[in-house]
This record gives sequence, structure tokens and C-alpha cells, in this order.
Amino acid sequence: MSIKVRHVLRTVLVSCIGVALTATALQGPAAAAPQESKPPAEDPFYRPPSPLPEGRPGDVIRSRPAVFTVDPFGKAPYEGVKSWQVLYRSETVHGTPTAVSGIVLVPTKAWTGEGERPLVSYAVGTRGLGDSCAPSYTLTQGLDYEAIMITDALSRGWAVAVTDMEGLGTPGQHTYEVGRSQGKAVLNMVRAAQRLPEAGLGGAPVGFWGYSQGGTSAAWAAQLAQSYAPELDLKGVFAGGVPSDLRAVAANLDGSMFVALMFMSAVGYDAAYPGLDLGKYLNDKGRELLRKAQDICLASVDGASTLIDTAFKKISDYTTSDPLATPQWREALDANKLGGTAPGVPVLQTQAVYDQIIPFEQADTLHKAWCAKGANVTWKTYTLAEHATGMIWSWPDAMAFLTDRFAGEPTEGNCAA
Repeated sequence: MSIKVRHVLRTVLVSCIGVALTATALQGPAAAAPQESKPPAEDPFYRPPSPLPEGRPGDVIRSRPAVFTVDPFGKAPYEGVKSWQVLYRSETVHGTPTAVSGIVLVPTKAWTGEGERPLVSYAVGTRGLGDSCAPSYTLTQGLDYEAIMITDALSRGWAVAVTDMEGLGTPGQHTYEVGRSQGKAVLNMVRAAQRLPEAGLGGAPVGFWGYSQGGTSAAWAAQLAQSYAPELDLKGVFAGGVPSDLRAVAANLDGSMFVALMFMSAVGYDAAYPGLDLGKYLNDKGRELLRKAQDICLASVDGASTLIDTAFKKISDYTTSDPLATPQWREALDANKLGGTAPGVPVLQTQAVYDQIIPFEQADTLHKAWCAKGANVTWKTYTLAEHATGMIWSWPDAMAFLTDRFAGEPTEGNCAA
């Protein structure tokens, strides 16, 4: 690979990290430095009891005070926010109870708006597969590229709850891009935040936020909410850059600069559906990539190296036969395809027209499928944007959308347009 191509790849990766560093400049006056925290793999807090205690989805297994920071250097606490790391009950795609970790952030300033303080269940974008990528950890280290959006929500007086999702932080492999698992984690994160007595969020009105992988999570949470968590007072959902059909996404990524994301999804699906048996399709290069990928975070030297080394490679470079051509793999991917159920609350769905990772067509298909089922969807596209800048363009629109939903403002969407 040429030096020029490697430079472009590194620039793309560094731009994501730069978002979090920008947040540092916007932080309020610093308080005392927090205690040092260990990465999840070294921290007993993230290891759930076995067997899990009896309870319901969303019940808190354990919690502890934490420190939210956007300062990656001194790790000074972000002023005016109380935070707790939590370990809570969720469920796998098969309905089996599992423990998931996350973090709850609540402004210390009293809520002065109407009703109770709103709560946003914030679903993060791609981090990687390693436990040290867990946002409940990175948000205590000043190393999270979505911290700037989270601080914006907090500045509006909203509480924010962030799930690590299944297998990120906690033992086991992260079920990356398995939508039904991620959607349950988002919903049960709300329940955990509302059942955490010290957070004071018992009857909070709720919104979902997610872009990219987070868009999958937020969209699946929106589809599942009425049947899985009907007690939640859900007001609105933002889902941007949504990988709604992973078969279409895989076809787009194969041989592209970002093919590593497809390999990560394969690992995630193999973890969620053990019968898929990913290993039997891999050649020696594939087995070596699998070994390396299981613990990587993209915003790290190893993660960047993996992204660079796999760029423009194809599935056939790492396999003896294509798993995506088998009925078993297609069935699993199709079971997590969005669009089968209409969300019961207003949704803002955004998409960059020139998104090089998430194909525009499959996102367009999702909004049309929801509209056909009677959903209240506001569909917005950004012509001069690709995937990363699509997140930046979506940010003010998403904040305005949720602000109006929490204020009770009506919206009819633009399905009829």
C-alpha cells in the first residue's frame, strides 16, 4: 500500500479522535482529579456474578460512583455532572439473561423545564471489539469521540445513559451490529438508569440517540419499545447513518477501505449465533485476523493498524468459502434487518448522500418501509457529506428534534413528501 493511501487512512481515523479532543476545549472549570480506574478487563466491577441474581431486564446488579471527563490529559472531572457506572440485566437475541455495563450521567443543576428531567439513552457508534473500548470506561478517561455530543445533551439539563452493549466491557465477545441485542441493551439501559435510586430519574421522559452502529441500536430500540418496554415514556428517536440491512452493507464494504468493519460484524454475529461457526470458513490469514481483531479498539494504534492492513481486501482473502453465501448466515443477518415494525413515536432518520460505509439506498429503503407502515418519520439527507461528516451535520438537527419532542411540540414528519 502506498504512503499516500496510508496517510489518508490515518487522517480518517484521527479525525474521529479529534471530535473528543475538541470537547476538551469546551469543558467547564475543572474540579479535583478523579481516582485512577482500571480497564474493564482488569476491573472486577465488570465481571458479573455467576449465576446472575434473579430479576427483570433492566435491574441494576451493581453500581458505583464514577467520574465523567472530556479531558484526556489530566482527566479532570467535567463540572456539574454526577455519574455512576452500572452493571445491569439485559437479554441476548435468544432471550437469555445477560449482564451489560454502562454509565449514567445526571446534571447536578436542578431541572427547571416542565415535567421531569428528560433522559436520553445514547447509543454510541463503532468502538471496536475490545473491552477497553467500552464507553462506560472511555467516558471516564476523556477518550470518547462522542463526548462532545453527550456534553451538549447534558448542557440542556438532560440526563444521559450510555450502554456498553453486550460483551463490550463485560466478559464474552461483543455482539457487534447484532441489532436485536443492541436494541435491548439501549432499552434496558433506560430501565437501569430509572431504577438507580441516586439518579432520581424514576419517571423521566425518554429519547433515543444513535449514529452509525448507534443508529442500528437506536432504530432497533425504537422498533422493540412498544412490545419489549411499553412502560417507558418514549418521546422521540434520532437514528442516523443507520446500517439497516447488513447484507447490503457487507456488499458495499467488501474490497473497500473499511472492510474491517465487515469482519468485525462477522465476529459479532458469530458470538450471538454460535451455530454460525465462523472459524470453519477461515483460512490461515482469516484465523490470524480473528485472533487480532477480538481485542482491538479502532481508536488505538492496533486498531488503526488493523484498519490499514485490511483496507481494500476482500472476503475471499481470508476465507476458504464465503459464509455470507450460506442460508445460516443470511438468516441471521435478515433476522436483524430493520423495517419490519413501525416505531410508535416520531423518528428523525438522517443519511449522508455520499456515505462511503453505509449505503444510501438501504437507508432510504428503511425510511420508506417505516413510512409504509404508518410511522412518523422525518427523513433528512446531507448532500455534501460522507459518513463521519454526516454525524457532525446530524448533530444540531438531532438536538433540535429531541428538544421539540421533550417540549411536547407536534411533528408530522415528511413521509407524504
